[in-house]
Amino acid sequence: MSTSPLDFLLERRSVPSRQLTEPAPDDAQLRRLIDAAIRVPDHGKLDPFRIRILRGDAKREFGRRLARRAVEANPDLSDAKRDKERNRYEHAPLVLVVTAKIDGDSKVPELEQQITAGCVAYNLMLGVQALDFGAQWLTGWAAYDREVAKLLDMKKSEHVVGFLHIGTPSMVAPERERPRYDDIVSEWTP
Repeated sequence: MSTSPLDFLLERRSVPSRQLTEPAPDDAQLRRLIDAAIRVPDHGKLDPFRIRILRGDAKREFGRRLARRAVEANPDLSDAKRDKERNRYEHAPLVLVVTAKIDGDSKVPELEQQITAGCVAYNLMLGVQALDFGAQWLTGWAAYDREVAKLLDMKKSEHVVGFLHIGTPSMVAPERERPRYDDIVSEWTP
């Protein structure tokens, strides 16, 4: 049991997507999760993010199309990598595709708009854990492929921030080594 509100953040972990099973958040939980996740810093009130929901047969079909695209883009793909691509969307019951939607005419720098979208993705990760589910934030080649962007009906001003695979962990999420405080923190002095 947590003794401090910060314990929740100190216990945050990603669960490998292949270890995520049913159930995923139901529709009411998902709506509340997204409502909470979009409460992010947003300079200019641009809402520079979009979320696409992949689940059920649509999620599996998306995975099949991505696997075909991977082979198109790289015909020499090994059998192991083909299998990995083919099965990538078979495990977690829910995938949220978070995209940054950049307003190039805004005075708000593109980087700030991207960070806002990244904050939405991270809030989703935290929210999923708060609801006792697990998640993994993945990108990979598909996040940068314009054919995949077309498949997702993304506008030219959009790009994938992450594919968030969500479900119920089938095992305890592994901890990984984190950076040491002294290696990453310094105090500036004039």
